[in-house]
Amino acid sequence: MKASTHDDRPWIPPDLADGEGLVGVGGDLTPSTLLKAYTDGVFPWFNDDDPILWWSPDPRAVIEFANLHVSRSLARTMRSGKFHVTIDQCFEMVMRECGERRPEGTWVTDGMVKAYSQLHRLGHAHSLEVWVGDDLAGGIYGVGVGTFFAGESMFHRVTDGSKVALVSLLQHLRERGYELFDVQMTTDHTERMGATEISRTEYLHRLRKAVNKSHVRFV
Repeated sequence: MKASTHDDRPWIPPDLADGEGLVGVGGDLTPSTLLKAYTDGVFPWFNDDDPILWWSPDPRAVIEFANLHVSRSLARTMRSGKFHVTIDQCFEMVMRECGERRPEGTWVTDGMVKAYSQLHRLGHAHSLEVWVGDDLAGGIYGVGVGTFFAGESMFHRVTDGSKVALVSLLQHLRERGYELFDVQMTTDHTERMGATEISRTEYLHRLRKAVNKSHVRFV
């Protein structure tokens, strides 16, 4: 697929994409490009040896705040006091951990870490950390625009660390008035937590409404 542009974007409008969702090739990972991408319903996903690839799959996976599933055992774990949670305390560490120990390889390349860390410093990318004492047990990071938040990746070093991170993030976002939580594609893990798929058309409609609302703050 050749790179296509519209208004200096290296991707075609997602409405025109096929089901696989590859919408562009090339461009850069500057904050302005990344913010345009998330606002358009597009995200970068590529391996270290690839050019930058931009995606907008159909269907799209989301977790509805009202449909978050917390098992009884996980709820007990969260009440036990074993874990404690922080916000934006070690963004780059969380992001790098999300790329570790993946036998299939990782899209969390050094270039991605640098780009999203810059986005974090500008207040658009955030992390939530889960700790056992002074040890990092799990975490999640993502990007927020308006009342939209894209959960990019999560990890755990301790059993239930990533589950606690996901639940804690969704609770945090709901309390602050966010309306759309994107997980891009379902996995067994996110499906057990309540992830569902919606059409790209519905997703883009909801996204356009969510990114145009500015009354929320992540922190």
